[in-house]
Amino acid sequence: MGNNIQKVGGQAVLEGVMMRAGDRMAVAVRNLEGEICIEKEELNSWGSRWPFLRWPIVRGAAGMAESLKIGAKALHFSAKTLGEEDEEESGSLLSTLMMVLGFVLALTLFVAFPSMIARFLAPVGFLSWQLSIMEGFFKLAIFFCYLWSISQIKDIRRVFEYHGAEHKTIYAYENSLPLTVENVRPFTRLHPRCGTNFLFLVVIVSIIVSTFVTWSSLPERIAMRIVLLPMVAGIAYELIRLGGSSQNWFVKLIMFPGLMLQNLTTREPDDSQIEVAIAALQGALADESAGEVEASQLPLIS
Repeated sequence: MGNNIQKVGGQAVLEGVMMRAGDRMAVAVRNLEGEICIEKEELNSWGSRWPFLRWPIVRGAAGMAESLKIGAKALHFSAKTLGEEDEEESGSLLSTLMMVLGFVLALTLFVAFPSMIARFLAPVGFLSWQLSIMEGFFKLAIFFCYLWSISQIKDIRRVFEYHGAEHKTIYAYENSLPLTVENVRPFTRLHPRCGTNFLFLVVIVSIIVSTFVTWSSLPERIAMRIVLLPMVAGIAYELIRLGGSSQNWFVKLIMFPGLMLQNLTTREPDDSQIEVAIAALQGALADESAGEVEASQLPLIS
């Protein structure tokens, strides 16, 4: 990778892509008239304002929270561009409530529900670590079923095509190639720093961490899962950082299942979708004078 290549990340949105390079973000969306609309923003990231959020483990939890905030803003711009959201809705209480509801739903589906199933199906006398492993299998099963189910929805498949365009474009940039459709198209749509890998590792790390934690009741068990989530996310993030740069065979083995899951969460894009991803990345990289992004601010590729 060339010295002038920054670490970039991004996210697919409705008919578009968000790209981030350090404290710069750009969202590119193809509107109903077929034009590419771009919004750029200086982010002033949390890590830049509070250095302790760049510490190992801590940076993973902080990065996950900040990515959710940035991603919601990018999704709002895409919905607004497509006429699916009124201008007045920006920052409204309704949008905030929808985000909170989504977070609660995710905790219920991937934290509380597996714990309840494991608790009620486990034979009497199961040890805590055995119960944690059983719960982990349920988590993985729910995770796989969830990804497969949403991949069958037509509108979601289109978002996954933009997800593929995002990955291919980042690969072309990381290989110091000019950002053209012809250069981007041949690359794989599977990237080790993808958010799919991150979520898979969160599940695996949570299984391992939970085997060392004891509890006396189901509510306490669920509460401990929630309390430990920032640490679990932090560890998963450090593994993602390692997997994105290491050529070690063992590290590659750890990253392999997450890469294979991207066959569900990405689809091959067409040239028009690649054009949008290129526009987003070029927008995020517009100010090259900022130089190399600090390693501690390494963005995920969602």
